[in-house]
Amino acid sequence: MLRRFRLEEPESVDETSDLLARYGESAKIYAGGTELLLAMKEGLVHYERLVNIKKIRSLDQITTENGFIHIGALSTHRKLVESSLLRERLPALVGMESDIANIRVREVGTLGGNLCFAEPHADPGTLLLVLGARLFAAKRSSNREIPVEQFFVDAYETCLEPDEILTGVRVPLPPRPSGVAYLKFGYLERPSVGVAVRVTLDQTRESIVEARVAVGCAGPVPRRVEEAERLRQPVLL
Repeated sequence: MLRRFRLEEPESVDETSDLLARYGESAKIYAGGTELLLAMKEGLVHYERLVNIKKIRSLDQITTENGFIHIGALSTHRKLVESSLLRERLPALVGMESDIANIRVREVGTLGGNLCFAEPHADPGTLLLVLGARLFAAKRSSNREIPVEQFFVDAYETCLEPDEILTGVRVPLPPRPSGVAYLKFGYLERPSVGVAVRVTLDQTRESIVEARVAVGCAGPVPRRVEEAERLRQPVLL
């Protein structure tokens, strides 16, 4: 049963940060709520206040500039799937997002919420690792940029400070020629292992010049597999 809580509705990042600083551990950011509300209903966690950030409209944009794609933290999984920009430039991300949970979750769940909840069996963090993504966090006094490999600390734990909010994700467009893929292995009744790969070829398309491999859903946080990456140089196709 979901216990009573107070809903705060800030309209800016600064206001959100102030609320988090004021109420500390008794408050939690609420975006899509697909995982948070379930945990609260099950009695696993309880917060006296949920800070609803849906009114901060600047956090749901998907744009491209100078070889990077910026995805606002409030972008829903459905918005990512339907983005013509992502379909053209990052189809592997679209494919991964289209397989997340079910259509109801994709409708309201957000990329930022997925990353911040840091559930070990979530998919996006693993793919973002091989894409070289960087995350942006903000609070009233400062902004910072976080490499995705430093964002996840442990299961359900990130490096965000108590009064920080994740504002967006910046993904460098893969160099050409290159390919990106994300696959899951497992059975329906068991947790699946997720594997992400990005391979870059030389201009002749005959040699692999860089490979990135990451594994998720197999430990508390997604991790690069550097041993596998080192096997690629030089590789002739």
